Amino acid sequence: MKRSDRKAKPAMTTYLADAAKDLTVKGPSATFTYRRIGPRGGIPLVLLNRVRGTLDWWDPEFLDHLAAAQDVIVFDNVGTGYTTGTPRDSVEGLADGTVEFIEALGLTQVDLLGWTLGGTVAQHVARTRPHLVRKLVVAAANPGGTVPGAPDPDPKVRATMTKPEVTGDDLVFLFFPETDTGRAAGYAHLARVATRLATGRPDVSEAAAMGQITAIGKDAQIPFEQVRADLASIKQPVLYATGMQDAMIPALASCTAVQHLDHATLVAYSDAGHAFLFQHAKDFARQVSAFLAD
Repeated sequence: MKRSDRKAKPAMTTYLADAAKDLTVKGPSATFTYRRIGPRGGIPLVLLNRVRGTLDWWDPEFLDHLAAAQDVIVFDNVGTGYTTGTPRDSVEGLADGTVEFIEALGLTQVDLLGWTLGGTVAQHVARTRPHLVRKLVVAAANPGGTVPGAPDPDPKVRATMTKPEVTGDDLVFLFFPETDTGRAAGYAHLARVATRLATGRPDVSEAAAMGQITAIGKDAQIPFEQVRADLASIKQPVLYATGMQDAMIPALASCTAVQHLDHATLVAYSDAGHAFLFQHAKDFARQVSAFLAD
């Protein structure tokens, strides 16, 4: 989403994630920018971002809770935000960029946490590079294709998601329930990310945003028979998580996915939507840490 909402004020709480330095590493097709927080020495947890998201949009409260227990790495994929290169327009291309970044860091094995489009990309990496991925966390993501029985997409969601300028109000509509509690959580999230957004620079370019939306469109055309086979081929332990009031990707997608995975756990938040991981940052980070440590 573009940095079009200038009303959100930085949160008063100090977060370690807000002080994390921008680091760079060169790969064959891009110079990647990333940030790293938390203790070293274990299997790193690499986070894969949403559509139109950059490093600056990860909620620092969520990152701090995650980093209390593990080495956490966030990065911008090829041609997005702070990272150079030509933007990708397919899940496969985004997965290739993710693998390129991980290998550029010299990492031989990682855990992955993907949110929304990032979750779909993470599943592709786990399938195609099984020795690279130890465990997988999929947050508010589609397993691929059209899930049988899923409701038709809300036209307002699609129209809002593809606007050239997405405001803070738009983001709260897309990511949080239309309840007093949900809206309050949404604006609290905006306040927390405002610190990085106030000093950060690159928006996601229109080319990168359209590439990501194109990737979603291509992925939606995959028949569910293929999706089911792809899920069955994932042998790593998977934590699937969803918000029951998700306006963008119905919770049914997560419920369906876990039925076709060998080793899957499902977590659902009844009062949350697409950004449940920020609405329930401490609780979900605890769920993730327990899953990775088990």
